[in-house]
Amino acid sequence: MSLLPESASFEELVQDYFLAVRGAGLMLSALDAELLTAWAREGVPFEVVARGISRSAEKALWDARPGEPVLRNLRACRRQVDAEIKKYRSLAAGASAPPEPTSKRRKALSWEETRHTRLIDALEDLAGREPTLAARVTWLRGTVLANVPQEPAVMDAQEALSFLALLRALPFPQRREVWRGALSVGTEQQVMSVRARKVSRRFRLVAAVRRRLGVKEV
Repeated sequence: MSLLPESASFEELVQDYFLAVRGAGLMLSALDAELLTAWAREGVPFEVVARGISRSAEKALWDARPGEPVLRNLRACRRQVDAEIKKYRSLAAGASAPPEPTSKRRKALSWEETRHTRLIDALEDLAGREPTLAARVTWLRGTVLANVPQEPAVMDAQEALSFLALLRALPFPQRREVWRGALSVGTEQQVMSVRARKVSRRFRLVAAVRRRLGVKEV
């Protein structure tokens, strides 16, 4: 999800992703930096926090006025990020707990397994609603989504690739409409790095595809 070097710290990764999705700013405020430090202490993967940020940004994306940042500050993401952290911890605890000898219940799914299952369910629902995309959904299940990821970053990549593949399956006029819609929302500062600009545009494009297909965050 981030294009920073592997040696980048958790705080650097989150700040880089937030500013790219926001489309404006060069650094965090003191209050935002304090919140970021608190999230770092939680010890969860960067992708968990980034998912909360993207959820918040996507909800605000279509209400933002032209030229305005999608999010005012990092604190606007707090509710979604805290919810993702709580969900990750709950699922991680359930997945790592050894099953009781007398219990017939299945082992709890991990955070990645849960997202993978929900994504497949959402795509199957999409195939039922839009038969012209059924073949592409079948192809995705046999290729991009064939393996259940064990790392958050791999799950993020699977989800993004799936929606970009669905975009390519749309007729050209619809693809063009989605592209135009993605580029018309939010903002990009001229001072943004090439890396940040790429993250920003990918976020908006995937959000636009999901909006066009009627698929909510999974």
